[in-house]
Amino acid sequence: RMLDIFENFVLFDQSKGQLKKIVPRYFQYYGVNQAFGNIKHRQELDGRLGVFWHTQGSGKSYSMVWLSQKVLRKLTGNFTFIIVTDRTQLDGQVYGNFATVGAVYEKEVRATSINNLHQLLQEDHRQIFTTVQKFQHIDGPISERSDIIVMTDEAHRSQYDTYALNMRKALPGASFIGFTGTPLM
Repeated sequence: RMLDIFENFVLFDQSKGQLKKIVPRYFQYYGVNQAFGNIKHRQELDGRLGVFWHTQGSGKSYSMVWLSQKVLRKLTGNFTFIIVTDRTQLDGQVYGNFATVGAVYEKEVRATSINNLHQLLQEDHRQIFTTVQKFQHIDGPISERSDIIVMTDEAHRSQYDTYALNMRKALPGASFIGFTGTPLM
């Protein structure tokens, strides 16, 4: 476990002028490793990777970073992580958390419009950041890749109805995991 933490669970943030080391809380460590196992077995799970429940303010976006980084480091393949939120402010916050710890590898991976999202989905990126509302005007698959992992923040609000259906139509081969800070009961 200690080697796993050193290799896959240490982030450095220098955004506020000081170097800050970020390590996981126990539930983040176990949750990320459970989700990592689900990604390894995503075909058997039919792309349903589960729900990662946190309490509010407990580091959902860092769990997303650790999960995506561990997958990119440890599994072979050409993975793309689509990080989906339901508000523009939250999109900027999640993107900022990824960026300040050095986990964004390309510029221009935040979808600025519906058309820009469609274009990004047809290209090869390690991450794409978007809001669920940009999944509109979906006539058929945009990408049928099986190495796309959709991580939805605030999944309790956006993983149902039209937008969720549009995501699944646009990405029929993708796997989906929800992150939420709200009780599911």
